[in-house]
Amino acid sequence: MKKIKILAIVGSLREGSLNRQLANTAKEVIGDRADFELLDYSDVPLLNQDIEYPAPEAVKRVREAVKSSDGIWFFSPEYNHFFPGVLKNLIDWLSRPISETEPQVLAGKPAAVSGISPGMSGTGLAQDHLVTLISFLNMDIMNAPRLTIPNAMQQTDEKGNLELKASYPYLKKQADAFLSFIEKRI
Repeated sequence: MKKIKILAIVGSLREGSLNRQLANTAKEVIGDRADFELLDYSDVPLLNQDIEYPAPEAVKRVREAVKSSDGIWFFSPEYNHFFPGVLKNLIDWLSRPISETEPQVLAGKPAAVSGISPGMSGTGLAQDHLVTLISFLNMDIMNAPRLTIPNAMQQTDEKGNLELKASYPYLKKQADAFLSFIEKRI
């Protein structure tokens, strides 16, 4: 049987972001049950129809990563009750048809959503907006369980490194559920 391939998309470009750390923790939870890759999209330009065809190399690369994955796991912070603009820009590129004969790459792709934030909402509002968008793009969304982790600083060490405590079992539950969700679709 083919090994499942999960592509993690983190909504923050910051190397030490809590959501990147959460994605890396999810990778550890997944272990050898699936291939788990974090997408680097820091070089994707702002969407501009003047450069859409042919797409920039960075866009081609991220499209290929999405196409070759079995599922997409979003890890996003919440900025002003929404997900970050860099994530919206990436999704905008991914939502565009590749050519007149090739459709966009997100349709039908299984998706899970997680997030951690220092505030009380735990990224719940951002996740709702993200789910609205990716639902419109016809992704196959695992709506439950979702993971929203509030009060992030209660689960970090003195250097700001994530040390999930109370939320760890919920991350494990979501990882197990997402693997099962994907397996039923491939």
